[in-house]
Amino acid sequence: MCRFVIYKGTSPVQLSHLLTRPCHSIINQAFDSRLRLDNRRPINGDGFGVGWYDSTYDEELGSQPCIFTSVTPAWNNVNLVRLAEKIKSPLVFAHVRATTAGSLSLDNCHPWSFGKLMFMHNGGIAEFPRIKRKLQTSVSDELFNMVTGNTDSQWAFALFLSKLPDPHATSFTPETLRCAMFETISHINVLTEEAGITEPSLLNFCVTDGESVIATRYISSRREEAASLWFSSGTTFSEYAEGGHYRMSKTDKRENIIMVASEPLTFEKADWMEIRTNHMVVITPKMNILQFPIVDKYYVPPSDPAAGSRGTEFAAAKGLLSPRREHIHRSLEATESSFPVLVI
Repeated sequence: MCRFVIYKGTSPVQLSHLLTRPCHSIINQAFDSRLRLDNRRPINGDGFGVGWYDSTYDEELGSQPCIFTSVTPAWNNVNLVRLAEKIKSPLVFAHVRATTAGSLSLDNCHPWSFGKLMFMHNGGIAEFPRIKRKLQTSVSDELFNMVTGNTDSQWAFALFLSKLPDPHATSFTPETLRCAMFETISHINVLTEEAGITEPSLLNFCVTDGESVIATRYISSRREEAASLWFSSGTTFSEYAEGGHYRMSKTDKRENIIMVASEPLTFEKADWMEIRTNHMVVITPKMNILQFPIVDKYYVPPSDPAAGSRGTEFAAAKGLLSPRREHIHRSLEATESSFPVLVI
């Protein structure tokens, strides 16, 4: 069981307001989960990673993201606490890990980067060793040699990069990133189906170039719910009571802050909306929020009677979803967009 959080804002946020100060921050969730309960590995103590972009461009430093990872438990890393108090960024990725595939090593800690891009994953490709060799043949020598770890997640990142027109580009449109993500999911499904794998894959992927953000909530099943994924937006995210009690405030129609998380960072029910299973969220450079259905053989349209009857047992057994449906506050309604829906 792993979990992640994404922050994008019009102004930089001090990392401590995401990672260490909130009483239900992603680090506290790592040892005190309220929504995701994993009886196999109840603690996310197998390393963590934080990635961020500098708020001001420096030609000497470049535009690549900064990444700090460690194999120590996130709640017991004094360097993380020190850095979180002194670093600000308008775009942050954070991930805590409980190993279910791959060894305990820095190479296997999310997020990873390539050029301007940063990527992380929550879930797992079903029976990955059975398709690993074929997936590897789909990427170039350069991308093959980029992979230093032994997890399905980093290989998924290499596959995503192979779907881009130019992974070395200095800029990417949201549509380019979105199309590459669609193609990545489609390619993984083809490989698992050809191998006769019937277990669903859980593919909550997220990628950013420092300007746009793409996040998916996906499972290769028509009957099961995907790993949990939540969304919050507003004008300020701040502490309103002692003890690290935070909430998202919205004083006008502008979206100054957008957050996506495996589990909500606050106990304020109105702050968070659940992203629908088999949908993709796109956050544009101008802070627009778009949601697209991932239309393939596993997509169930809202008009289908089966749309509201997906089971929670599979994801819950892997510690990626609460087995109870009472936690759902309200669903994020499908957002109209100017992009055409891609069918994979």
